[in-house]
Amino acid sequence: MGGPKTLDDVHDFLLNLFTDRDIMQLPFQANIAKWIAKRRSPSIREQYAAIGGGSPILYWTQKQGEAMEKLLDTMSPETAPHKHYIAFRYVQPSTQAALEEMKADGVERAVVFTQYPQYSCSTTGSSMNELHRGIVSNGMENVEWSIIDRWPTHPGFVDAMASKIEAKLNEYTTPAQRDDAVILFSAHSLPMDVVNRGDPYPAEVAASVDRIMDRLGRKNPYRLVWQSQVGPKAWLGPQTQKALEQYAHAGNKDIVVVPIAFTSDHIETLYELDHEYGQEAIANGITGFKRAEALNDDPIFTKAMATIVKEHLDKGTLVSPQWYLRCPGCTFDSCGTTRDFFKERDTRQDASS
Repeated sequence: MGGPKTLDDVHDFLLNLFTDRDIMQLPFQANIAKWIAKRRSPSIREQYAAIGGGSPILYWTQKQGEAMEKLLDTMSPETAPHKHYIAFRYVQPSTQAALEEMKADGVERAVVFTQYPQYSCSTTGSSMNELHRGIVSNGMENVEWSIIDRWPTHPGFVDAMASKIEAKLNEYTTPAQRDDAVILFSAHSLPMDVVNRGDPYPAEVAASVDRIMDRLGRKNPYRLVWQSQVGPKAWLGPQTQKALEQYAHAGNKDIVVVPIAFTSDHIETLYELDHEYGQEAIANGITGFKRAEALNDDPIFTKAMATIVKEHLDKGTLVSPQWYLRCPGCTFDSCGTTRDFFKERDTRQDASS
């Protein structure tokens, strides 16, 4: 999705988000989106001002891409040189800007590498639909495309997350604190109508948690909770903020919150988890509150990124089999047309399919 680089970018970020008909379809949506963006901009600007005046996601994505390029040139010299392009959904550099740069560079082979480890129709799905429209409108159908659409249990990702958790657990001063600390995995929530359509995201986030706890030896109690709910609709729970409040009342003093679905710092980690939930948790008596660091440009993670791409290139597949299966309750035509476009180019598919 990206994030507003400056405070002046906040309004357009919100406008683009609420205009996206791949994640929501409302009557008079263009007008409603303008009203929501105008109404919410002041409070969201305050949040970004509190974390330095803008989202750091572009900075970290560039750092991740640069590190991955260098590693890939060494790991996969037969496909070198490698170059990354950033395609954000709601801010610059946009999908259109990335495609224009790729076209100018004469790119013939492209790997679409989602930076969401766990697939959701609201994130990777929307981005893929936008990419498909851009490929067609820019006349780039002849590029050899392939997709890394999810990687929730990749060993490199699991190791990188586990190392961040271990680092925080080791900050506790006694063995009892380290062993008894609750690990609270926090992921961005989804509206229940999206979940009930069959979105795979909750299951894939849970799979990430399961593998990470295996890697940690299951020594600590843990739970998966959900953050960033907005509006009056029912959202997937339990809510991170409410869970912290309830654990505080239960007498839990040591809790490590882990941003399990975010690969870099942005508003949900720096403001929501640190400023909002963290300060409230400490005030409620969770004196050992800690937040595991985001992956950002951690060498373990950037090596994992390069390894994921290397494995994808070696395998020679266009996309994972899971990606072709639409949600059972999907009502978005764009999801079908995007899949049809790539399916036609997938040499693995039977000619009659």
